[in-house]
Amino acid sequence: MEPLISVIVPVYNVEAYLGRCVESLRRQTYERLEIILVDDGSLDGCPALCDAYAGEDERIRVIHQANAGLSGARNTGIGAAKGEYLAFVDSDDYVAEDFICVLYELIRRTGCAMSQCRFSYVQGEAPEGGEEQDIRIYREQELMEQLYGPEEEATCFVVAWNKLYRRDLFAQIRYPQGRIHEDEATTYRLFHEGKSLAATGRALYGYYTENTGSITSSFSGKRLQWLTAHEERIRFFLEHGYEALLPAACRKLCDVCITFYYRAEQMKGGEARRVQKELTDCLRSNLGRRAKWIRKLPFRTRAGYRIFLISPALYAGLLKKISKESQ
Repeated sequence: MEPLISVIVPVYNVEAYLGRCVESLRRQTYERLEIILVDDGSLDGCPALCDAYAGEDERIRVIHQANAGLSGARNTGIGAAKGEYLAFVDSDDYVAEDFICVLYELIRRTGCAMSQCRFSYVQGEAPEGGEEQDIRIYREQELMEQLYGPEEEATCFVVAWNKLYRRDLFAQIRYPQGRIHEDEATTYRLFHEGKSLAATGRALYGYYTENTGSITSSFSGKRLQWLTAHEERIRFFLEHGYEALLPAACRKLCDVCITFYYRAEQMKGGEARRVQKELTDCLRSNLGRRAKWIRKLPFRTRAGYRIFLISPALYAGLLKKISKESQ
């Protein structure tokens, strides 16, 4: 008999999109599912919609809870799940009909602890799917290295929702309650625990965005929780023998301090200055405390960080000039 697979769907104020998400799960070619809808204190019509879906399909279970955020809703689903494997789907997204089937077959055929597919940024269309493409298996440190590849590739590896996981990976792991950037704080721990992942080049997950030309959101001080997640990751690498990844990890932290510095200009007066100071302090501290690994970065990169600390305006002007010269 095929194993039971639990699909956990955190639900919060997505009345306009929930039906599309749930119907894409009900249409899965892999039928031995339990679909757990975690109503995270929704204030719109979602609670009633969830209950109505449960009345139509015995595979659907609903949990109503006070608002605990995305991490809290996922954790509730993990605790309630009965399946041998877990998947996460965000409630404003949707998946191809063979999403679960393909991911399960990858695990079954390869013996890996996890599997993943690519995703498409979508509005109203279905995920692109397509014919089966190359399958790659990543193990141990090579798997961790994917978190520091080109931005789109790294995103594919870090997010929670394009994957299927062996349930036992979550025996001691949960998403950080009350924080954003929860994937950044958790996926590497699952990689360490599972040690193997099989990936298909097919795009079976539709990540919904209202404007496919712009996927950025407004900036707030909560975005600094990304820094917390990456400080934790660096400490984890030191403690668990991933020192070879520390130059890339330190570079990522420095680069995001700079990126967030400029994005913080969206904020109002005093708050913007406070956040920008915190970011420059973080960058300066990283360059000092982690000089051993920073020294392994290219000279031009290290010089850029020093220029930024002297004058963010000068740094921005140099970047603009380099960009024009490369066109």
